[in-house]
Amino acid sequence: MTEDTIETDAEALREETAQASPELAEHDRAAQLEAELAEARQAVLYAQAEVQNVRRRAEKEAADARTYAATAFARDILSVADNLARGLQAIPEELRGDDKFKGLVVGLDATGRELESVFQRHGITKIAALGEMLDPNKHQAMLEMPSDQAPGTIVQEMQSGYMIRDRLLRPALVGVAKAGE
Repeated sequence: MTEDTIETDAEALREETAQASPELAEHDRAAQLEAELAEARQAVLYAQAEVQNVRRRAEKEAADARTYAATAFARDILSVADNLARGLQAIPEELRGDDKFKGLVVGLDATGRELESVFQRHGITKIAALGEMLDPNKHQAMLEMPSDQAPGTIVQEMQSGYMIRDRLLRPALVGVAKAGE
């Protein structure tokens, strides 16, 4: 058998099948179209779901960007707050009552209160440390020291830690009670 003969036979068989059962060919075509339609509907549903997921993700990222946009700036300002607090602590009690320094002390105290107010308005809060159990998500243990407190309890705070809303801005640097020997 040659190729021409096989092709001719196949064509004749197709014509014969089409003439013998036009309903069968029409039914097969309808079933094929229904399957294609179902497949297209499924593809559209997947595409819609994907678009919705992308939209939700973009909205969440935009909200996070708005909420935490000031994080880098806030970290930088924390050093200013630390220096101001150290400056206020360094003023001896006898100079606080001196009339020559009273204006300076009052001004520095007011600046410290205003800075705390700004922090609160922007969701920046100080992390509680002294007397708390060490939480590695909020505290960074710098040393262990003997104490009558339970092991793992924070007994000294070297630097305050801060949160910006629900995220860590800076961990508190702390000294922790160690277990008795």
